[in-house]
Amino acid sequence: MAGPLQTEMENLLAEAFSPVALDVINDSASHHGHAGDDGSGESHFTIVIVADAFAGKSRLEMQRMVNHALGDIPGQRVHALAIKASAPA
Repeated sequence: MAGPLQTEMENLLAEAFSPVALDVINDSASHHGHAGDDGSGESHFTIVIVADAFAGKSRLEMQRMVNHALGDIPGQRVHALAIKASAPA
């Protein structure tokens, strides 16, 4: 079951990009006791997103677009965020 922060990220990304594929994966359990683990169970995530909006964009541009869509979540409310963004094949 997704936690509130994971659900918020899913909703923000769906609204911003209308992705053809979206998976927000909570990796927090594998980082238990490590730096950035705040005990919330929602500190480390991987985002896999495929959207038309990424066509022709560099990897850095796509990551910036995702970070912008997530607002204050990256770096403030989430310790680590891995982003795997792409355009449809």
